Amino acid sequence: MSRYFFFAMTALVGGLLIATPVQSCSRVLWNDSGQSVVVGRNMDWFEDIRSNMWILPRGMERNGLAETNPLRWTSKYGSVIVSCYDVGTADGINEKGLAGHLLYLPETSVGPRDESLPGLCMSMWVQYYLDQFATVEEAVNSYKEHPYQLQMAVEPSSGKAVTVHIALNDSSGDSAVIECINGKIKFYHDRSYTVMTNQPSFDKQLENLKQYRGFGGEKRLPGTHEPADRFVRGAYYVKHLPKPTSEREAIAAMMSVMRNVSAPFGIADPERPNVSTTIWRTVTDLSKGVLYYDSVFSPQVFWVDTKKVNFDSGQPVRKLTLIENYDLAGEVSGEFVPTPMFDFLAPE
Repeated sequence: MSRYFFFAMTALVGGLLIATPVQSCSRVLWNDSGQSVVVGRNMDWFEDIRSNMWILPRGMERNGLAETNPLRWTSKYGSVIVSCYDVGTADGINEKGLAGHLLYLPETSVGPRDESLPGLCMSMWVQYYLDQFATVEEAVNSYKEHPYQLQMAVEPSSGKAVTVHIALNDSSGDSAVIECINGKIKFYHDRSYTVMTNQPSFDKQLENLKQYRGFGGEKRLPGTHEPADRFVRGAYYVKHLPKPTSEREAIAAMMSVMRNVSAPFGIADPERPNVSTTIWRTVTDLSKGVLYYDSVFSPQVFWVDTKKVNFDSGQPVRKLTLIENYDLAGEVSGEFVPTPMFDFLAPE
């Protein structure tokens, strides 16, 4: 994922945002394990998206970066996020156990600007929800009373526009997929919506799933790296996971699913960012508030326990450098260092 991460990318995820095309990716939620509620996400792209990890405290003043009538808010909740090119939030969890994930969707289109609605740049879409809401239901319902309009961003060096959709999930196991097509924001809100990849749009993915064994059809499990095939495999694998006997086993099981819907080195195609190499993945324990990070360039997994983080207003923004930092292991909440906040990519 070069610096296109957020663009409409001719064919441009797993989100986050930017600097060349956007990302392809996979997200799978396991909300009936009998242990923790856990969610996994793969970040697939054709190049390094220069991700870092950030701790963002409560009380941060933000606006949606629209030139006229930007959406404005002050963060109610602190969060731990993974950036993309340090210009947007691709993935993360807040202190209440709400997690968000940004993935590529080429069908995205926001329509002409309606200045009567507060504007929100897509580079901030996930962060808006992490900042403001404790549950998926609260996040979904908020739009009814406080609608906003999404705005695309264009990365200067690529000329690509941001085309993405997002998934939200919380510690109760609730789930929502949010897409914007032809200027209309659509919320798919149901605990059963546990898988998301890239195109086609979510409604068409659900229809496609019905063709396969175990979901109403007779087709056998598909095996390509195409988004629709990864969607089917993710749904199949999570459906057939054995009940874990511990939280550790639940995390390991979800990691195995995400590795099975990953893409190996050698298949990345800059012209089709929706079919790209997996470069990192996260598995997040929403019940315990722990985010696990697994880079394909590192032999070990590390994690951040949000219960060990001070998110108080007035605390500094803190950064954990991931770029070429391959020795991280274990719980790393104490290794973040105060760092000026990055600038979110603005719309054009």
